[in-house]
Amino acid sequence: MKINPNKCVACGNCTYVCPMGAIYIDPTIRRATINRDECVECYSCYNGLSQEHLNPVIVRTMRKVFQLMRLRFDPEPDVCPTAAFEPDELAWPRVVRRAFSDPRVPHESTGVQGRGTEEVKTNDVSGRVKVGEVGFTIEFGRPGLGARFREIERMSMALAKLGVHFEKKNPVTTLMTDTSTGRIREDILDEKVLSAILEIKTNVERTEEIIRAVWEVEKQIDTVVTIGVGTRCDEHGEEHVVAPVLEKLGYKLQRAKTNIGLGKIVNEPAPAQEPVSTGASR
Repeated sequence: MKINPNKCVACGNCTYVCPMGAIYIDPTIRRATINRDECVECYSCYNGLSQEHLNPVIVRTMRKVFQLMRLRFDPEPDVCPTAAFEPDELAWPRVVRRAFSDPRVPHESTGVQGRGTEEVKTNDVSGRVKVGEVGFTIEFGRPGLGARFREIERMSMALAKLGVHFEKKNPVTTLMTDTSTGRIREDILDEKVLSAILEIKTNVERTEEIIRAVWEVEKQIDTVVTIGVGTRCDEHGEEHVVAPVLEKLGYKLQRAKTNIGLGKIVNEPAPAQEPVSTGASR
């Protein structure tokens, strides 16, 4: 994203819209300016502000006149009065930022908008996590902080050493050069995104081992990490294997989603098993 300096009137409205705090008023040129290194191309500024297309010369003149009269002339707080925002034509690797940060953009690798994955929320249709398995979603970043792929790679490489299975229908997995090592394409390692999700699965017996490994890497990276855990309940809708491990590790369990099989079945259902998810966040 860029701001046309010939249109900008430095009203400052856009500085409040940016979830990354990447927009500021440059006191030297008196124009709104974007810190391109921090911008994740989420388009919140472009889509979140109304655009009035007023003449910038007139707006600046009116503001100066009103200033002399000790009055203020400012646009409504949700408006860019001169439509100064102009989307850049994004090329590789910067285009990766928008794919992970703009929820309206579908990922080419999965066709899913947002962060590009349906996770284990649709396990009743996808059958990703089977009996005796546990699925993990490891989310990086949040508004105001974001995450770089270099940080995500540290986690994926640590998990790869443990022999986990990376979910193929996940955009981060598609950006790996080698899933056996968890290495991510070198040309995108410094790219920053609003958030991204790693998806893995392994045997339920390794639940504690995986969580402790995530904890260890989390201490080494400069972003926030959230863990989601998904497994299958028994025929009575209960789960007595993963839940005790999570409680032992200090998590307060929340059943984030229970799939009752109302979706279109495209896989063979497991005998006498109801695919549901038990979630925990840290």
